[in-house]
Amino acid sequence: MKKKLFGTDGIRGKANQYPITPEIAMLVGKATAKVLGGGSGHKRVVLGKDTRISGYMLENAITSGLLSMGMDVLAVGPMPTPAVAHLTRSMGAVCGIMITASHNPACDNGIKIFAEDGFKLPDSVEFEIEKEMLEGTLAEEGVPCENIGKAYRIEDARGRYIEYAKGSIQNLSLRGLRIVLDCANGAAYSIAPLIFRELGAEVIETAVRPDGLNINDGCGALYPENIGRLVREHRADAGIALDGDADRVIFCDANGEEVNGDRIIGMLALAYQRERKLASDTIVVTGMSNLGLMRAMKQAGINVEVTDVGDRYVIERMRGGSFNVGGEQSGHIIFMDYATTGDGIISALHVLKLMKQTGKPLAELAGFMNVFPQEIRSFGVARKTPFAELSRLPAEIDACREALGESGRTIVRYSGTENKIRILVEAEQSDDVRVWIERLSAAAREELN
Repeated sequence: MKKKLFGTDGIRGKANQYPITPEIAMLVGKATAKVLGGGSGHKRVVLGKDTRISGYMLENAITSGLLSMGMDVLAVGPMPTPAVAHLTRSMGAVCGIMITASHNPACDNGIKIFAEDGFKLPDSVEFEIEKEMLEGTLAEEGVPCENIGKAYRIEDARGRYIEYAKGSIQNLSLRGLRIVLDCANGAAYSIAPLIFRELGAEVIETAVRPDGLNINDGCGALYPENIGRLVREHRADAGIALDGDADRVIFCDANGEEVNGDRIIGMLALAYQRERKLASDTIVVTGMSNLGLMRAMKQAGINVEVTDVGDRYVIERMRGGSFNVGGEQSGHIIFMDYATTGDGIISALHVLKLMKQTGKPLAELAGFMNVFPQEIRSFGVARKTPFAELSRLPAEIDACREALGESGRTIVRYSGTENKIRILVEAEQSDDVRVWIERLSAAAREELN
């Protein structure tokens, strides 16, 4: 059975439109309490959010739902998604709830739920929560007056995560490094600069003044050209761009050139391998990763496990195989030794640690792979028609794969969180990439709009 509300990364949509309404948010709180609270009240739930203006509305609605079912709410305010996952574990909560739409525009929002171990809920539990929400009787349910839960504002939540993040690199001094830091006017706007400064780095910060509507607005991990320009302007050693909830990170080297998730995963995997810390000499990536990464890892004797697109699938494979390094080209990097989800800040700290320990510039560390020419296009569609019901697009996909053979590849898929289609074409020759990306895009636009 297909889930109706939960996508690949929780519930997401336009704020104040179904399903991201206060009414649905309250039902999320009630259903989560019923399913994960086990019917016995006064268990803890950690509740965080990013900086979107709609976060206040949803936070209060979710809190109301949880309290009405006898749960206690530990509100941590604006906080990175990975911090909520960490606090869920460290504070003994039955679950953590994060209100965010990650890298999406300000008028989107969403709800992610973490289990007590800090990992995202499995599909089976999301099904249970949905079932409770959609049966129609939940709104009338609740505990007696004397058992209503209490809400607490956790004032030291920020400090708890700061110390945890710094501890992931054993509080190694970053003195002597000058970095540009773009916080996307998002959840890490106050935490991230503090962490890097407390470790001794010189920080030139940007996009750290959220107003509720400017999150991801021309800033953050989707706009690495911003940190590239500032790195050159300030002669910095590196640039770091987080997204709205700080679960992903993109770098720029001292020349202002982008260093994406593939390069970050690869350079850190090689470092782990040298230190004999890379579990089973294996990394986990998605099908969107560049073939250049696959080849470089193979040459180094590192196995590459490939999953469907989405950090939840990467994490599932990592947990199943007891692997400790994985992620996505987009910048979701998972270090299972330190985090249960993508953590942009901890990933950035480990890159800077590698720079300090080796004395090598980021460009040199990232130069381990030869990148295949690749283009990714993403655009809105009116409907997500199953490919089996289309004619031209599947035919073009087959033609592209036959033409490129083993010297290239194509991936065409719908976004799991937006009404968009994403098309990737990769080949040894850039001319082939240009030709096929145009043909596939034209076919998709014709049949889906």
